[in-house]
Amino acid sequence: MQQHEEVVSAARAAGVKLVRFEYCDVSGVARTKAIHIDQLAGKLHEGVSLTRAQMAIDLCEQLVDIPGMEPVGEIRLVPDPATFTVLPWVPASASVLCDQLGHDRTDWGACPRSYLKRVIARAAAMGLHIQATFENEFYLAREVDGRYEPFDVPGHAPVYSVIGHDLAAPLAVDLVDALAAQGMVPEQAINEYGAGQQEISIRHTDALGAADNQMKFRDTVRGVALQHGLLASFAPKPFPDQIGSGAHVHLSLWDATGRSLLYDAGAERALSDTGRHFIAGVAEHLPALAALTVPSRNSYRRLQPSAWASCTTAWGFDNKEVALRVASPFWDREEASYNIEFKTSDASANPYLALGALITCGLDGIRRQLDPGEPCEHDPARMTPAELERSKVRPLPSSMGDALDALEKDAVLTDSLGELLTRCYLAVRRSEEQTFAAHDDDFERRHHFYRF
Repeated sequence: MQQHEEVVSAARAAGVKLVRFEYCDVSGVARTKAIHIDQLAGKLHEGVSLTRAQMAIDLCEQLVDIPGMEPVGEIRLVPDPATFTVLPWVPASASVLCDQLGHDRTDWGACPRSYLKRVIARAAAMGLHIQATFENEFYLAREVDGRYEPFDVPGHAPVYSVIGHDLAAPLAVDLVDALAAQGMVPEQAINEYGAGQQEISIRHTDALGAADNQMKFRDTVRGVALQHGLLASFAPKPFPDQIGSGAHVHLSLWDATGRSLLYDAGAERALSDTGRHFIAGVAEHLPALAALTVPSRNSYRRLQPSAWASCTTAWGFDNKEVALRVASPFWDREEASYNIEFKTSDASANPYLALGALITCGLDGIRRQLDPGEPCEHDPARMTPAELERSKVRPLPSSMGDALDALEKDAVLTDSLGELLTRCYLAVRRSEEQTFAAHDDDFERRHHFYRF
């Protein structure tokens, strides 16, 4: 209760009038109910009501018929006081991130944030503590005559160029200030390859905090961009003639004493056996995992050969074309900076489901002591069949439907998710697949552009 009192006091001191109780649905859409400051003390304890059917709504706002998720009965959005932040880009507003709990104050079976908590507990029981962050690319755009176009066309600046930084500098400064004000630590802000494409990376934290930060990050970028008269899109491929946008996951494993379980100075290129097993587990399940980490129809326009996005299960050291890149560490802090970058990830994913499933696959590899094969030293698209076999490289699903089929058959992932969350996820995503298949490409891009 002391935490609740501290939140109420901080909100009043900041002049907050509305507090957003936010959650993420299985389609990756951030949704919220806002309450008035005078109701905050009570609602921090008892939560805000939400119909069970709300988690059965797909990306196109269609209610999917899922047994157990009819518009009968309610759950509660119960906030985590540690996630309270005043929102710098809107007046008198704050937010808290919520778990979805039943009337018994436990996960009702389809709460993505509770799912990630369970996975983190399983890892801890194995002696593993996980640090992570999402590295986001996104587009800044304007709506012109009913169509979206990058904000810096036709004079798009070269990637990493000084003029490119100048074009976005006022917005970039406001963005990093807004992120820092909410407790995130910005590390880089760069102009990317695509017209209007940007990337901002923030410092890693514990796994639950990383997923929470991903929610806050997307909200912040979109909100600050609006204040500059721009739209921000985290869609995987919002413009067909531009490079795609990822939300790569950087992840590291630690023991209870704070020592890295990935780094072994005496191993080949310093990758520990535990790290190899973790990579092997992710690679083995990756065709099914893709349904959760690159889950939208638009995702598969980005997952193409030689596009720095990875359309295979390949892994390697500092290889930008593989799904799992072991990042080279920095001088004089090798152990502290050693991490795995998972590239088959974009911001159309629910971050709690994506990170929880990614960790689940890695834990399975550690339990079974799987071998990932040889690291890929080249772009997999240019490797010989013999090289691909030695590296155990397999293609990823080429469509949303194929990935969902693979997920449905993967007992490790479905058992981890649980019966109701699995049914909900498959039904909602299959509804989206059918809707987008019945419409043209413009319909797909419009419905992905601003949802994430």
